[in-house]
Amino acid sequence: MSPADDQNTEPLPTALTAAHIVYGLHAFAIGLGIVGASTVIGGFVGSVPSIIAVIINYAKRSGARGSWAASHYRWQIRTFWFALLWLLIAVLLIVTVLGAPVGLGMLVVLTIWLIYRIARGWLRLLDKQPMYV
Repeated sequence: MSPADDQNTEPLPTALTAAHIVYGLHAFAIGLGIVGASTVIGGFVGSVPSIIAVIINYAKRSGARGSWAASHYRWQIRTFWFALLWLLIAVLLIVTVLGAPVGLGMLVVLTIWLIYRIARGWLRLLDKQPMYV
């Protein structure tokens, strides 16, 4: 199925609701990271709201399959797993003396990237647009 075919199929209303909830939970997790003691990225991948969001992603993505909303589920799931991967790499660099500046820089870039991914995805979902990169 091509991306153009995906745009012609409407997702189930519950799939759209779940996608909005997931973006909301991820945004809440980012907010917790900003006002809390942890980093934004640590709050994102390690907080209860984000973990619940990923579980909802996997549980509800079948309702979006074959529609333009399926791209949002891929976007959300990939955002979480890539954030976790890059966080682990940054932490491994931070524990080394020579890699610490690079690891800390990665955390800053990762925070900006994360905020961008959630904001861009949610805005496109509100406009009923797919997430093709």
